[in-house]
Amino acid sequence: MVIVTKISIEQSHLDAMVEDFRAKGLEVDIIRGKDSIALGLIGDTHSLDADRLLLNPDVERIMRVQEPFKKASRKFHPQKTVVKVGNASIGDDTQFAVIAGPCSVETKEQILTVANGVKNSGASILRGGAYKPRTSPYSFQGLELEGLELLKEARAATGLPIVTEIMSPALVETFDRDVDVIQVGARNMQNFDLLKELGKCSKPILLKRGLSSTIEEWLMSAEYIMSGGNSKVILCERGIRTFETYTRNTLDLSAIPAVKKLSHLPVVVDPSHSAGMSWMVEPLSLAAMAVGADGIIVEVHNDPKSALCDGAQSLDLCQYENLMQKLKAISVHFGREC
Repeated sequence: MVIVTKISIEQSHLDAMVEDFRAKGLEVDIIRGKDSIALGLIGDTHSLDADRLLLNPDVERIMRVQEPFKKASRKFHPQKTVVKVGNASIGDDTQFAVIAGPCSVETKEQILTVANGVKNSGASILRGGAYKPRTSPYSFQGLELEGLELLKEARAATGLPIVTEIMSPALVETFDRDVDVIQVGARNMQNFDLLKELGKCSKPILLKRGLSSTIEEWLMSAEYIMSGGNSKVILCERGIRTFETYTRNTLDLSAIPAVKKLSHLPVVVDPSHSAGMSWMVEPLSLAAMAVGADGIIVEVHNDPKSALCDGAQSLDLCQYENLMQKLKAISVHFGREC
């Protein structure tokens, strides 16, 4: 339930309302807007009499929230959430964030080469996998802590914030200390023990949509993180599993405006995992901007043919530069800075 009060409500009256709701066992989120104050009530509100509440002269209107997600709901939080990472403001309508880097950190030379290359072309955040969840146990699993140290070296050399994927709740403390954005991969979207621990973090969380997850399930996973106290969640549409086998996954572009209507959280698109083919990355990236995404996360490698992971979907540095030029060219039509 959302109770909207007049902006002129006295603080003592507001405090009394909040205390009354909390005494009934409800959690109360206070959202201060330009023209009103909204109280988001989380819990069992069936016993509350809406007609009686409206007798209070400080109350303007009451809305019942049907969605099972509360903290992620736009009804509770009408203003867009903007997550600041370095110089990027993800969720700001005037910016289009670009996160770029290799699928996996392989060597010091590789990550530094790519990091400098993507920075020079305009990336605002560096991505790179240290821990890699792979379908086959025999595939390259990443350099783990060594890879994380190399990412930190790349950050020191370029000034770019780093985002990398976490797989275990045991690593939360390390990632919270060393990483600028913690990524939850598609396979861990419903790893609820991990999500609960990430709710205690101070760092932004990039939450990828599960392989076959509905939008509601995706937002409910965000709710797990937010209910733990961390409101800095960035959603990532990375393609879903359908009957189609030509592409690696099927990019659900319709999810972007749908989520924007349902939630206040920013949404970025992963065109690399969506298609699984490098030649599709550019048109899908342009489409992501056109449909209203807040940014993209792109795989870039200095030598894709020799990549230890996902080389077929990785852009080389020249292809990435061409992509950035096209994004910058069309961004002016959408009133955005890329």
